[in-house]
Amino acid sequence: MWLGEQITERGIGNGMSLLIFAGIVTGLPRGIADLYEKARNDAWGAFTVPAIVILLVLMVAVVAFIVYVERSERRIPVQYAKRVVGRKVMGGQSTHLPLRVNAGGVMPVIFASSILALPQMLGTPKVIGPILDAMRWGEPLYATLYAVGIIFFAYFYISIVFNPNEVADNMRKWGGFIPGIRPGKRTADYINDVLTRITLVGAFYLILISLIPEWMITGIKLNHLWLVGRFFEALPAWVTNGLGVTFYFGGTSLLIVVGVAMDTVTQIEAQLIMRHYDGFTPKSGRLRGRRTW
Repeated sequence: MWLGEQITERGIGNGMSLLIFAGIVTGLPRGIADLYEKARNDAWGAFTVPAIVILLVLMVAVVAFIVYVERSERRIPVQYAKRVVGRKVMGGQSTHLPLRVNAGGVMPVIFASSILALPQMLGTPKVIGPILDAMRWGEPLYATLYAVGIIFFAYFYISIVFNPNEVADNMRKWGGFIPGIRPGKRTADYINDVLTRITLVGAFYLILISLIPEWMITGIKLNHLWLVGRFFEALPAWVTNGLGVTFYFGGTSLLIVVGVAMDTVTQIEAQLIMRHYDGFTPKSGRLRGRRTW
């Protein structure tokens, strides 16, 4: 805690986030070494080389997909009416209200996984033992409840941190309005409808990213489904039992790494723009800022 506070106060970025980022990244060499050992020992037989290529392509695609979605936002156009204050004419400008697709970040995933881990921590009584076995990590019931929990907590979290009624009231007080939408309750309802749709998209995005490690490590155990499981027993073993890959390139780990990296780069760029830095120059050997008089 103390080290994180010192980094936040004296450095750039959030100190605790950077420490978590460093802790996750330190496991990267171990994952690469494990993948190299599997490739050298032909862990998957004739499928080893295609599997390695697919994994590498999938890693890059997942990272690019996370960056794209984390940067995505729905921009609602907002127009401010002109006002005469004394002899000055104020307002009359056009702007937008940005609504992020994944406004909750990793919080819905953390909440959902914590709730599902609670029954396992309480023990396995004989009465509910079969139910708890079906709720183990990697089972279809666990994945279903996990997805439902992420959707629920995505809406729960956004309802706490964002209030459409308050935004609509502030917009009306300053003379702002959404073109074609009446100020007040109509504006709040419109913002709420847009937020509801993009939150659902963000929840599906979190579900996909969170289930990738599970599918890669333990597989999609469709053969454990009740009544219909026998129809999936003919699937290849790497589908139902996974590839045994210990290198996490999905889930909360990658979300935290990519999110912290993007936030840190954004803050560094803001500092450089604010101070008008030239960059590295061979004469001075350091960053030199321009003075404005």
